[in-house]
Amino acid sequence: MGVSKTENFTKEQNELATLAKALGHPARIAIIEYLLKVDTCICGDIVNELPLAQPTVSQHLKELKNAGLIQGSFEGTSICYCISEKGIEKIKGFFQDITNHLEKKKNQCC
Repeated sequence: MGVSKTENFTKEQNELATLAKALGHPARIAIIEYLLKVDTCICGDIVNELPLAQPTVSQHLKELKNAGLIQGSFEGTSICYCISEKGIEKIKGFFQDITNHLEKKKNQCC
């Protein structure tokens, strides 16, 4: 596979691509949905909700955290996770721009 040449794209484009990639797995979507439902949780709670092994869930949590979609803090020996509003706002802004553009172009296509 060739080099992605990410340096040829803007910082914002690279950030959005990272966010989109993090959302590109159904387990990560399920984790986000669960965090929205409970507002905060401990990693063990997430493992009980998903049909995946604990190490697999931990890897998905790591991907979501690295992308900036969730944040975590240590509470004793556990990590408590929640949604990162900053990461979600970036995605929201991107889709809002698309929606605004489409609203202006209603029923106009190439």
